[in-house]
Amino acid sequence: MRLKLVPNETSFDFFSKWKLWLGISALLMVVGFASFLIQGLNYGIDFRGGTTIRTESTQEVDVGAYRDAMAALELGDVTITEVFDPTFDDDEFVAMIRIQAQEEGEAISGAMIGQIQTALDAAAPGIKFESVESVGPKVSGELVQTAVIAVALAIGKVLVYIWLRFEWQFALGAVAALVHDVILTIGIFSELQIKFDLAIIAALLTIVGYSLNDTVVVFDRVRENLRKYKKKSLAEVLNLSINETLSRTMMTSVTTLLALVSLYVLGGDVIRGFVFAMIWGVIVGTYSSIFVASAILLYLGVKRDWTKPTNTTGNQFANVDA
Repeated sequence: MRLKLVPNETSFDFFSKWKLWLGISALLMVVGFASFLIQGLNYGIDFRGGTTIRTESTQEVDVGAYRDAMAALELGDVTITEVFDPTFDDDEFVAMIRIQAQEEGEAISGAMIGQIQTALDAAAPGIKFESVESVGPKVSGELVQTAVIAVALAIGKVLVYIWLRFEWQFALGAVAALVHDVILTIGIFSELQIKFDLAIIAALLTIVGYSLNDTVVVFDRVRENLRKYKKKSLAEVLNLSINETLSRTMMTSVTTLLALVSLYVLGGDVIRGFVFAMIWGVIVGTYSSIFVASAILLYLGVKRDWTKPTNTTGNQFANVDA
């Protein structure tokens, strides 16, 4: 017996209260945007600037021990990740330590670097600092600008793609859903003050792709059914199309969430922010592809038939009995 999250045939009415769904989404977007304006984001080292130290040791990297050794120095936000490379020797263990910019200057002083090395030497005797690099506020500001441009370009290209493949009403519905997903994701990061770094930008772009995939599947079925059921109202066609693709949508979302929840629980602190963004994005992306993109399409209306006029030249009397 196969596991089924959704029956083969469903007849849910998704649009009896479509204005309510749009109202809820609009309210959540306002709350998320207001939180961003009032609280701002808890930017990570990528966007605030700081110092990156590459360490090398003959002992295995213990991230917890490194973090505990540096805790007494009170350096603020510190990120420690182990670096893996097949070219490393068996006794070569490398870690990257990123420390936020300090109040007294962009870079950590040489004396503080010495204190960090002394502290880490207790956790990994003989540890070496292979490189020490600093990122200033100017570079961080450029990263923020580049990240915003990347997300905006992704959404803009989606608008053009959907417009060319379907119609402008479909394009506006898809883009509205993507903007909804991005704003809600930024909003929850602002509200919960979860660290926001370049990994979250990668998550946002992934969410855009995931949400678009769901939306295009639904819209493709809508286009087929608009041609097939010419006497049904647009709301009926949308309901039918969403119900026909609901099993696929739920199976994709649930299986993706199973993997993401496992990563969130077992993956550690390094990827937890990224995975949280993905979990939230899958949830809101699934919701928006059904209740936002399709509701916008229902509100705008759509041309019911894209078929070309049938060429009857030479066969206009084909059905006349001889």
